[in-house]
Parts: sequence; structure tokens; C-alpha cells
Amino acid sequence: MEWRKLIIDYEFYLKIERGLTENTVKNYCSDIIALAQFISTNNISEKPKDCTKETLQQFIYQQSKSISPNSQARKISSIKSFFNFLIFEELRTNSPADLLEGPKLGRKLPPTLNLIEIEKILFSIDLQRPNGHRNRAIIETLYGSGLRVSELVNLTLSNVFFKEDIIRVNGKGDKERLVPLGSYSKKYIQIYVEEIRSLKKIKKTDYDILFLNRNGKKITRAMIFTIVKDSAKKAGIEKKISPHTLRHSFATHLLENGADLRTIQLLMGHESITTTEIYTHLDNKHLKKVIEKFHPRNH
Repeated sequence: MEWRKLIIDYEFYLKIERGLTENTVKNYCSDIIALAQFISTNNISEKPKDCTKETLQQFIYQQSKSISPNSQARKISSIKSFFNFLIFEELRTNSPADLLEGPKLGRKLPPTLNLIEIEKILFSIDLQRPNGHRNRAIIETLYGSGLRVSELVNLTLSNVFFKEDIIRVNGKGDKERLVPLGSYSKKYIQIYVEEIRSLKKIKKTDYDILFLNRNGKKITRAMIFTIVKDSAKKAGIEKKISPHTLRHSFATHLLENGADLRTIQLLMGHESITTTEIYTHLDNKHLKKVIEKFHPRNH
């Protein structure tokens, strides 16, 4: 079968069989499209059913010249997933990607903000401006509940339970989890909903979506990035931050204040505890304080 037809089938497989997020599916498919284009451009006669390890290595080598190690590792993951899909569909009996080696990636703690920096960002938001309370509610929720950007933009009014102080979140792979609604998040969401959102003419398909743009439509991921970056810049924060920084700060601050990894895993919606363990790589100063406070020979 030709590359184009199989990539379409592969996309369906990732969505339906694997239940992957829209962004992941898009990235995986774009990687296979790039592979197919490489094969065509270089006049290689191989089709998916007879593609060789050597061709894959040539592709990865060419790509490695212009992309980061993390992107290179993802491409290898995409390729392995694609050929495993071909085996699943009984179009191949083996995978030429099995022995592909990716770059060695060191695990590092994502950038975080301290509480003073977060408060500077929050207080920099002008609540007198039309979208002030909405933007304050967005940042309070990202930090207060540790949501992913995709989870925030898809958050619905019907999944915010003000009486119980709980948010129901649809996470990766359409998995639901319950996350506490912080008091500050609750305050600014309620002001936004009752005093600002209620006055908007809302698009029918987005009527239940919590955070809307000025046209009454669901706010985009790109707009969330802009809100966070602009607020940080206005607050004089020089660190390179994104909405993910607030999520990472949420987890780090919980750990620093005594929360256990299992609880943080549930709150973050991590499928594996190993993903959560990245937050144990805190600075030595904090670890020293923990030992001084809790070790019996340090009193």
C-alpha cells in the first residue's frame, strides 16, 4: 500500500485505538509524512511494507542536523509506532525501527516560579480591563489546580462544582480526574462568570465552555500562551515561561510543602509515577532543609 493511504489509516488508529491527544496525533503523523517525503525526494523505491532500517537511519541522520535531541527522539518514537501499527494490521511481520537508537536525553526539572514571582504575575493583571478578571481566573486556575493548557481551554461550566470546590477535568486520552478548586481560582472564576461572561453573546457550540474570547468563542491554546507571557513580562519576570511553567510550579510547590508523589500524580493526571518523579529532582538547598527538619540525628 502507498504511504498516503496508510498515514490516513495510522491517524485513525492513533485516535481510536490508542486514544492519543489531537496534538500527539498531529505530531506523529507529520513525522511519518516527513519520512515519506524524504523517501520520495531521494528517489528511494521503498514502500511501507518493505522500508528498511538503513533508510530510516538516513532519514533520522538528515533530520538530526536541524532539530533538537528531544524532537529527534519524538520522531524515532513516531516511526516505531507507525511500523508497530503495520504489524498490528498484518501488513508487515517485523519492524525496521526496532533497533533505531535515539539521542541520550537527560532528565531535568522544568523551569518553575517561586510564590513571589507568581504573585507578581497575578497582581500585574489590570482587573479594570475587559478581560482582566478572565485572565486572572485563567492564571489562578493553571497554578491553583495544575491544569494542562488543553484541559483549561476545554474546561466547561458544567464541570466546575463551586459548592464542592472541585473541577472535573478531561485529561490525556479522554481520562477524567477530579481536581480541587482553589479559593482564589473560585473567587475569580465566579466574578468572571457572573459579571463578565454572562453579558457575552456566546456561540451556540461553545455555550458550556468556561473561558471565552471577546467574540464569545472558545479561547485558543495560543491565546493562553500570550496571556501568560504578557502578564509575566508586565510583572518584570525575565525567566522564559509558558502556561506549563505554572503547572510545573504547582507540582513543585506541593512537593516542597510535604505532599507525597502519589497524590501529586493523581492531581497532575500522570499515567505513570515515573513522570511525576521528575519533581523529586529539586535543588540541594531544599533537600538539605528536609534532612535538617526530619532526620532524627539533626535535632
